[in-house]
Amino acid sequence: MVDELVRRLGLAPHPEGGFYKETYRAALAVQTPRGTRSAGTAIYYLLPRGSFAAWHRVTSDEVWHFYDGHPLELLLVGASGEPETVVLGRDVTKGEQPQVVVHAGVLQAAVPRGEYTLVGCTVSPGFDFSDWEMPSADSLVARYPKHAELMRRLAKET
Repeated sequence: MVDELVRRLGLAPHPEGGFYKETYRAALAVQTPRGTRSAGTAIYYLLPRGSFAAWHRVTSDEVWHFYDGHPLELLLVGASGEPETVVLGRDVTKGEQPQVVVHAGVLQAAVPRGEYTLVGCTVSPGFDFSDWEMPSADSLVARYPKHAELMRRLAKET
């Protein structure tokens, strides 16, 4: 199923882990403190079993949308420095959320709970790799020593 989704959706490997494809980039340009950006962007994002989206930060707000597969654990670390887990999925009766907003600057990682998870991510102002950071395990442990095991488990060396 994963190989079929990658092929049919035209997905490519993502630096955080998993696969993605940009599906929308607004023609409207906006000014940000980091320069001119598209008003918004959207991607498909696929995480197969055994993979994860490594810890990263985006300088824009990001909305995650659940599409298919198994639920996704979205781990977030905001200003408090304490990890929070939100489950992205379709079964709201079990506390899953079909849509989750991750505010600009929040550290985030994600882990699928089954064979695969297909989601969408919409970013506004639009995503630009120069506005994205994927910290190293060592820098995360130095900043969040109380959560060293979690930081190392979901980090990728850059």
